[in-house]
Amino acid sequence: MTTSGLPAALAALGEGRLAGSWTLDAARSQVRLATKSMWGTVPVRGVFGKVSGSGTVTGAGEVTGTLTVAAGSIDTKIKKRDDHLRSADFFDAANYPDITFSVEAISPAAGGVTVAGSLTVRGTTRPVSFGAAVSADDGEVTLDAEVPVNRADYGLTFNQLGMMGMKSTITIHAVFTRQ
Repeated sequence: MTTSGLPAALAALGEGRLAGSWTLDAARSQVRLATKSMWGTVPVRGVFGKVSGSGTVTGAGEVTGTLTVAAGSIDTKIKKRDDHLRSADFFDAANYPDITFSVEAISPAAGGVTVAGSLTVRGTTRPVSFGAAVSADDGEVTLDAEVPVNRADYGLTFNQLGMMGMKSTITIHAVFTRQ
């Protein structure tokens, strides 16, 4: 039975119909990064090419899981910029290959759900909560969210001539399938 929209997804969660193990469908999921450069006048957008994840839903509707992106898989369509983002000035992908979000709870919120957990970038972990839209059926769960992040909170403070914004938005489209 397919349910779409938030109330139906939450009902499926609360009724235990989504209980079990879930795996991220990397081919249908995407994590994007957006920020501004040149003193806030030039948008910079990129996509992480390698994404993985999994989750567990208990019979009581409690959700835990992990979403991982390979820091070195960032692609902004400009090789020189991508190489710089992978360097120690930013993601330091050689020493910190993964950016990880660990889901600790999902709860109903106005217009969607609130996802609470911890984001780890460059070895620094901080609590993060964000709103998301969710849809579900018995074999698939889709979560869409925009997560504001201040990169300085994770030690990414390189900012030559003050040209780059510190605030970024991570856009997540995650499709999970039942294992």
